[in-house]
Amino acid sequence: MSDALTAAADAHPWVTVAPGNRRRVLVSQPQLMQVEFAFDEGAVGALHAHPHVQASYVAEGTFEVTIGDSVTVLGTGGSFIVPPNVVHGVRALSAGRLVDCFTPRREDFL
Repeated sequence: MSDALTAAADAHPWVTVAPGNRRRVLVSQPQLMQVEFAFDEGAVGALHAHPHVQASYVAEGTFEVTIGDSVTVLGTGGSFIVPPNVVHGVRALSAGRLVDCFTPRREDFL
């Protein structure tokens, strides 16, 4: 993906991450990346950690969100921030979408 400043969402392909879980990079610059994740009901975003700061917005659906030792349920319109190197993950309680921003960008997603 180039370092475009704007892009239409449908211009980017979906990549399957795990059963019922896919992502597409929406826009990316070295300093910041925006990624859309789509989940089927019951799908899991496995627990993991990375050195990036992550801010997430629940665009649709309901998710059980784990950040460190904290577990919260968030619905459409909810948001959360994950500090660097903190273990986190989600479980879709209903089908839905998350829009995540990472700083710096996730080179492993390109």
